[in-house]
Amino acid sequence: MGRYEFALFDTPIGRCGIVWSEHGVTLLQLPESRELATRARLLRLFPDARPAAPPPAVARAIAQIDALLSGKSSDLASIELDMRSLPPFHQRVYDAARAIPPGATLSYGQLATRLGTPGSARAVGQALGRNPFAIIVPCHRVLAANGKVGGFSANGGITTKLRLLAIERPSDAEPGAFGGFGFDPELAVAHLCDRDPKLAKLIRRVGPFRMQLQRTPSVFGALAEAIVFQQLNGKAAATIFARLCALFPHAEGLTPERLLRLSDEKLRSAGLSGSKLLSLRDLAQKTRAGEVPALADVQRMPDQEIIERLSSVRGIGQWTAEMLLMFRLGRPDVLPVDDFGIRKGFGIAFGQSEPTKKDVEKRGERWRPYRTVASWYLWRATDSLGDA
Repeated sequence: MGRYEFALFDTPIGRCGIVWSEHGVTLLQLPESRELATRARLLRLFPDARPAAPPPAVARAIAQIDALLSGKSSDLASIELDMRSLPPFHQRVYDAARAIPPGATLSYGQLATRLGTPGSARAVGQALGRNPFAIIVPCHRVLAANGKVGGFSANGGITTKLRLLAIERPSDAEPGAFGGFGFDPELAVAHLCDRDPKLAKLIRRVGPFRMQLQRTPSVFGALAEAIVFQQLNGKAAATIFARLCALFPHAEGLTPERLLRLSDEKLRSAGLSGSKLLSLRDLAQKTRAGEVPALADVQRMPDQEIIERLSSVRGIGQWTAEMLLMFRLGRPDVLPVDDFGIRKGFGIAFGQSEPTKKDVEKRGERWRPYRTVASWYLWRATDSLGDA
């Protein structure tokens, strides 16, 4: 069948392997628990393959795969595959699966119908279970009946499948779906229960994920409210923020330009402290200068870049930026380890009297890419288990 060569390459989900021939890619191997295991599995399937530098077409394929796994838009349909050794039915199944776009899913039965063989759902599942082109042939986008996740033959099983679906799901797909979140909370909860049995016990005791988003028309407005609410109880802060907004009664409301035109005396009349007044003015100046990104820009930015940009504002630290990511933008993978409630809930859930930031960070690695959902359950632990 010709000469086979292979290479290993890094991705956000670990070190993958790829095998190719002169006719195209013959195998994409997802990461095993260790690099040696990944290499060994690859060589069991292609024992004669030799390590080599990827030729241009394969190098482009690697770049496209890495981009997709990094959460970027990347169409893998152009990657040439060598399917000469595969059964004709498998080839047809793989071609049909490649037509499912990122962020979308089909059931095994729906895919069988697309093939013109509506009674072959089981055979379709068997073919996808032997898929040698994971990700390129996106078998993770094929679900069992009733939308259940079903199996996944790659290392990590269902957890890996859920992770791939989470990476691919566009944040602006199906506006209003999933309560406004850019991910499916049911998939997130299933992932957390699969990855962490102790957290699963907490999830079962707390019940369904009920976190709700607070929509905002602008980043400026959300941060202005956050500044006012800092170090105050909710009722007092809400009263002061309402007084502040009442200073701008026209349709445009509170804007950076209008705030900067108002005198310090007028702003203090709303109940603002001198420190918060300075923070609001700094926020307004940096928003007007473009240093604080607009909401449309923030939607396209990675979490860490948002935190770094917003933390340049006086009075806005990492915690405040993380709260915006979670409760305003609905980002799926935020873990505010500096939050007292998170650490207290962690201690209750995992039986530690004084857990450290590092304890939470280390355990939190297994919750990716749904640490926001895990965080919500840790907060609820202080409500439901505090007396347990």
